Amino acid sequence: MDTERIENILQHKQIPATPMRMLVLDVFLQTSKAMSLADLEEKLAPSDRSTLYRTLKTFEKKGLIHGIQEHHTTQYLRCSDKCNEKVHHDAHLHFYCNLCKQTTCLEDIDIPHLHLSRDYIVKELKFLATGICKLCHPSE
Repeated sequence: MDTERIENILQHKQIPATPMRMLVLDVFLQTSKAMSLADLEEKLAPSDRSTLYRTLKTFEKKGLIHGIQEHHTTQYLRCSDKCNEKVHHDAHLHFYCNLCKQTTCLEDIDIPHLHLSRDYIVKELKFLATGICKLCHPSE
């Protein structure tokens, strides 16, 4: 665990460093794949489910991670470094692989900007594509 890096990230996001927060952030720093609460419980066993849930919600509120609903569960991924408590820059495509059951962020895919009338206030957009990822699909 890169304790100094983790503490700096938490400090930058104005999140007090606790042992559990540091462990959870370390897990997110080591993967580019989405993780559910159950995935984190498995990786950090034994751990308290409610503490993990509160940690995820704190990270989400502060712009450290973002969640996406898929198959009746929330999957969490690291946010862009530009995200913060007020603005999330996570309007990018998420890809769910039907074979390996993993979700990844495809930030290099441009999403067109929506122009809605003043009658609508968009708080969040979620883009999810499903198919077969590059690791599961045999190269031609």
